[in-house]
Amino acid sequence: MNNPQRGEVWLADFGYAAKTRPALVFSISPLDEDRALVTMIMHTTSLRGSRFEVAVNAKFLRTGAFECQNITTISNAQILRKLGTLTPRQIEPIEIAVRQWLGL
Repeated sequence: MNNPQRGEVWLADFGYAAKTRPALVFSISPLDEDRALVTMIMHTTSLRGSRFEVAVNAKFLRTGAFECQNITTISNAQILRKLGTLTPRQIEPIEIAVRQWLGL
């Protein structure tokens, strides 16, 4: 069973016509009594110029951005393969954009 950690980027199956995509693990790890779920922020290469798109330069990602409006919770079973880990400095602008989107 995969054990994704906050800050890691994984290839995940979101069920969109057999399409997989990279996504950032945004939630903390569940405890044994919790559901085996992970909250992720999807990465896209189809940019729209939204203020909620956060570009991150990482060698394991194609040019694009994390869609901070596209926060999704999926089963750990849908997590396929770890691509890499973002640094706290890379995660910070994503956290800011998510807070802005959610009005926090």
